[in-house]
Amino acid sequence: MDSTVTRHLFPTEHAEEGVAVLQEDADELIEGLEERTTRLGDALTTTLTLAKGRCLLDPRAALFPTWDAWVRTMQVGSAVFATAAPPGEAVQCRIAHKDRTLQTTGPQWYTAPGAWLDAFYLALVCRERDRITTLCQVPLALLRENGRADDHVFAWIDALQTYWTGGPELGRKLVAAVDGTAPETARDPGAAGRLAYPPMEMLHRIVRNDQAGFNQALATALQRHKDYWSSEESRAIDATGLVALAPLAMACIAHDAGLPIEVESEYLPAALLRRDWCGEFPT
Repeated sequence: MDSTVTRHLFPTEHAEEGVAVLQEDADELIEGLEERTTRLGDALTTTLTLAKGRCLLDPRAALFPTWDAWVRTMQVGSAVFATAAPPGEAVQCRIAHKDRTLQTTGPQWYTAPGAWLDAFYLALVCRERDRITTLCQVPLALLRENGRADDHVFAWIDALQTYWTGGPELGRKLVAAVDGTAPETARDPGAAGRLAYPPMEMLHRIVRNDQAGFNQALATALQRHKDYWSSEESRAIDATGLVALAPLAMACIAHDAGLPIEVESEYLPAALLRRDWCGEFPT
């Protein structure tokens, strides 16, 4: 199958100015991390919004500043969990082309399951295998300390860690994650069905090496992403919806495993999917 999922309408008249402001905010937050490591939560939110915002003007992620923004976001996401060790130590984290000495802080409000998923997906997109493996060593217990999330989120994280590390009972864990997205179980059935479940189905198809099933699941994931982010006016103008991060990450796994990707979409920047920029500079 060959299909295209168009991105929902998003205002562009002030996009360049908005990206410039986000860039200034991101740079300021990053430069201040060595003095205030606990700004990592704000830094992750801002850099991720910037990375997705750049894809509004560069939907294929074909320009260097877009790739640079994605790498910086990936580096911040990894630093969030590198610094979550018990306080009192220093760790070296490379962020924005510089090795920075950050202090460990123990669990914080931002070392939460959603942040872990973002960090994991970003590392997959940037093909940072060592960072992915390190993130898989983050215990679920740490994420539960700030874990205001449905059980299916923790089950999904468990399944992802098991998939990457080759651990046992992947099937059982994936079924538990899927079951948790059922409308009668999830606290937000709309988000669970449109955003949480589709990448689970994509991973299931990857594990089965099911090319046709994977591409159908990818097309469905992107359409449900579009439905979710266009269903309310406030969502439709939220830059968070410009890139479908979880489906993109699963598509990167599939691409690298040799499964042909037969779906095109602005939600799925082609240069990120094809790893065109990987190795451009030390990360």
